[in-house]
Amino acid sequence: MEHPRKLLEQHAIHPKKSLGQNFLFDDSLLHKIVASADLDPADHVLEIGPGVGALTGVLAQAAARVVAVELDNRLLPLLHEQLAPYPHVELHHADILDLNPSDLFDRPYAAVANVPYYITGAIMRHLLSNKPMRPKRIVFTVQKEVAERMTAPVGKMSLLAVSTQFYGTASIVSHISAGAFWPKPKVASSIVRVDVSEQPPVNEKLFFRLAKAGFSQKRKQLKNNLRALQLGDDVIAENMAAVDIDGRRRAETLSVPEWRALTAQFATLVG
Repeated sequence: MEHPRKLLEQHAIHPKKSLGQNFLFDDSLLHKIVASADLDPADHVLEIGPGVGALTGVLAQAAARVVAVELDNRLLPLLHEQLAPYPHVELHHADILDLNPSDLFDRPYAAVANVPYYITGAIMRHLLSNKPMRPKRIVFTVQKEVAERMTAPVGKMSLLAVSTQFYGTASIVSHISAGAFWPKPKVASSIVRVDVSEQPPVNEKLFFRLAKAGFSQKRKQLKNNLRALQLGDDVIAENMAAVDIDGRRRAETLSVPEWRALTAQFATLVG
């Protein structure tokens, strides 16, 4: 594929900063992203923000069906032109946050994309909380700092880490220098993979309510942050002790299984 700059110039298109448009053009990295997704030739794939179609073309060579969702209507003629050799690629003009991904697939699918960095978190939440069908695997190119937060170990957890690892196992595949993109972003990037797992029964709404309360003031002890549940201090202390969690700990030190245990313990107390 030609360099993104040349393709865009041919269609009189200028990248929009407001849409986070930085196009990855390194062929070896595009193939690395697709290889990281462990796609089977029969797999179906969701791509968000195909841009000029560089990654889309590689995905089309590896999967049976690619559904590409592009927000920028200016790119549609270019994409139709670039993707013409691949009849099994479906192009949708839409904001992924306005779509239910489950409506696009009738079988398990993978999500593989270079997502706009300014809405990475929103897209991850949208896919991982989707019902009735979450992707079985997510491989995204994201800002390096975000990738490190998503994959953080216990002791360095954040709400993003808990929110991601609640749904599966997150890992960094590799890092990408800013020079691999055009226009060149101001930050380094990483390829991050999330293997989505089956979820043990838990009140998902309460789980995230607890986690958000716990991380609301990072320097405070967990027992103090959980006052947001509007329960007495004694009740909070008693129920944390029941699952062997010291209320003096801070949210960043709790593992996802411990958050699950807290959720189960508080389920009968919080409406």
